[in-house]
Amino acid sequence: MSWATGVMVYIVIWWIVLFAVLPLGVRRVEKPGRGQDHGAPERPELLRKAIITSAVAAVLWLAFFVLHQLDVFSFRRLVE
Repeated sequence: MSWATGVMVYIVIWWIVLFAVLPLGVRRVEKPGRGQDHGAPERPELLRKAIITSAVAAVLWLAFFVLHQLDVFSFRRLVE
């Protein structure tokens, strides 16, 4: 696997994990002000969620990399 493929796989994994992590710990605003959405989170904590997403994505990418290096699965064999 080239470095470019590895980076692209990490980015795809990161985005998938981000959408799984975003709803964690969300509390709605009790009394939203004028122009504020009723479903808007009170404290979104995006930095904390980005850090969690990066750590989980790194672990998943490492598992993918190890399985790929051990030739447990191969995309090339699917084409054959």
